[in-house]
Amino acid sequence: MRTITDIKEMQNYSKEQKRNRKIIAFVPTMGNLHAGHISLVKTAKRKCDILVVSLFVNPTQFGAGEDFDSYPRIFKEDIIKLEREGVDIIFYPSEKEMYENSKTSVYVDEYSSILCGISRPSHFRGVTTVVAKLFNIVKPDIVLFGEKDAQQAFIIRKMVKDLNFDITIETREIIRESNGLAMSSRNSYLTDIQRKQASHIYKSLIGAKDLIRNGERDIENIKNYICKIIKDSGIEKIEYIEIVDDNNFNLIDSINGSVRILIAIYVGKTRLIDNIKVDV
Repeated sequence: MRTITDIKEMQNYSKEQKRNRKIIAFVPTMGNLHAGHISLVKTAKRKCDILVVSLFVNPTQFGAGEDFDSYPRIFKEDIIKLEREGVDIIFYPSEKEMYENSKTSVYVDEYSSILCGISRPSHFRGVTTVVAKLFNIVKPDIVLFGEKDAQQAFIIRKMVKDLNFDITIETREIIRESNGLAMSSRNSYLTDIQRKQASHIYKSLIGAKDLIRNGERDIENIKNYICKIIKDSGIEKIEYIEIVDDNNFNLIDSINGSVRILIAIYVGKTRLIDNIKVDV
């Protein structure tokens, strides 16, 4: 396994692999790796000749007052995990390497200003900008993302289509803790009591899925059902509960076809998101 910190070195390495007709798979991360990340790495490993994983805490996707400074950075532990999985390249650039004198950004209109984009108006601009840069640096054929950040995955697919990146984007299902809580690097912020409270997020989504499959079609009834379970758990701050068409991510007025229920809440000071797909 090799660690590369320089953009030009990474680009030159990828160009050489392309000349040799190697398939490059890529898993972009901010480090602090958990089982969800590792599941993506395992899947990617089966699909390629060369596997690249990035470790970069991207400052441009954090808003004012968010946890950029306190976000866990455990490079040594991450290295051990990735070496165990047979990763070929770790791309580990500095903030200066990625953004020195940068004046350009990438933004996907409409979809970046709904749901998580309402409370985090600069977030997706930061995500799409860094991902576009990483694509141009790593030059992957296949890129894997988790479905926990469903809005992010949709926006990246849209960016790839609109900007004609010759890249295949694949997503994999959410990996959960034993109590149903979606795995996230920010789960480490939670106390034991908060983890128990947070487990009700998934319980509410499973219950809502059952409601729909049993014939419930009123969106407000479904949202109120989720809200009650969350509130009864002791969680006080719900940022949003929304249902979108899973094919185009538009908010819907009625349940039909493939839909996705999305939720964002705060458990204490920790913001958590989750979602579930429902086929009707």
